[in-house]
Amino acid sequence: MRNNLILPLLLIVSLAYAQPKVSTPEGPVDFEEYEPVSTLTVAEHKLTRSKYPFIDVHNHQFEMDRADLNKLIAQMDALNMGLMVNLSGRGFSSNTGESTKFFDGALANIQKTNPKRIALFTNINFAGVGEKGWTEQAVRTLEEDVKKGAKGLKIYKSLGFNVKDTEGNRVRVDDPRLDPIWAKCGELGIPVLIHTADPKPFWDPMDRFNERWLELKLHPGRKRSDNNPVAWEQLIAEQHNVFRKHTKTTFINAHMGWYPNNLNKLDSLMKAFPNMVVEIGAVIAELGRQPRAAHNFFVKNQDRILFGKDSWVPSEYSTYFRVLETDDEYFPYHKKYHAFWRMYGLALPDDVLKKVYYKNALRIIPGLDKSQFPQ
Repeated sequence: MRNNLILPLLLIVSLAYAQPKVSTPEGPVDFEEYEPVSTLTVAEHKLTRSKYPFIDVHNHQFEMDRADLNKLIAQMDALNMGLMVNLSGRGFSSNTGESTKFFDGALANIQKTNPKRIALFTNINFAGVGEKGWTEQAVRTLEEDVKKGAKGLKIYKSLGFNVKDTEGNRVRVDDPRLDPIWAKCGELGIPVLIHTADPKPFWDPMDRFNERWLELKLHPGRKRSDNNPVAWEQLIAEQHNVFRKHTKTTFINAHMGWYPNNLNKLDSLMKAFPNMVVEIGAVIAELGRQPRAAHNFFVKNQDRILFGKDSWVPSEYSTYFRVLETDDEYFPYHKKYHAFWRMYGLALPDDVLKKVYYKNALRIIPGLDKSQFPQ
């Protein structure tokens, strides 16, 4: 008799747990669901175009060899983007022949459409590091690409993470076999836009103290301590070793070197590495939550900060314009899992804004058309 009563009870309990959780108007709310509507009434300036034409030095286009670039340029026009730098000049193929075909096709498509509006950076194929003659061949390919029209070199974060040599060893960012590549960029007068590591919280425990918790929950593959044994501090140190050793080469440190949340530290790095500049791709949320400190940092380092966005989502540029240009208060970021906090405008002076938007890029990246930008 007792068993006959327990079994139905267990069935009811298990069914209850199996039902998806739905918050009631007055019931408990999960963090992922919580999206309060602000009652704050303040001035709003929702910008869809930048005040001045800008150069996006950190963009990725994956079909530039065959895409209709007139459509892309129309989207750029809507944003007031004067020039786009496609960092994926050789695509993502590990086959040198295929990547060369992509690079040549992209250059031809740009030349046919409008070479004043789009520029390409080339990339290094790290497959084969350790083979006899690999370094020399990589340098020759770099030189050939620059002669064809490449304006710089982009290094992906795979260097340091998972690039391995022919013996299966991790290739460090500061591996001496790469020194001739960095030196050649200095000789050629082209910058190296380098992405090393990821935000530090990706290495931290995924607990209630980690402010990237929601992002890591939604994108578990970004949890670096689970799938990469190299410490964040080690990767950053390797990158800095390269800057320190190759003083004649200009390095554009992607994502502000992952120090946008510690601008005092970043300022000290700007002093230590005069050959390093930074770009703001994917870190505008960090800047928008510290408007006074960020404003002061931009004014102080106005000659060494470039505009970058990274992922090509035209609607998201509005957040960048609003943070850089306005003095708006307490407005949302475009992705909750990147920033559950609110943003504030830096209200940068026009002379600083012009440098960030286009003047610094025109000075640092060779061969860009200057005619479409104000003096």
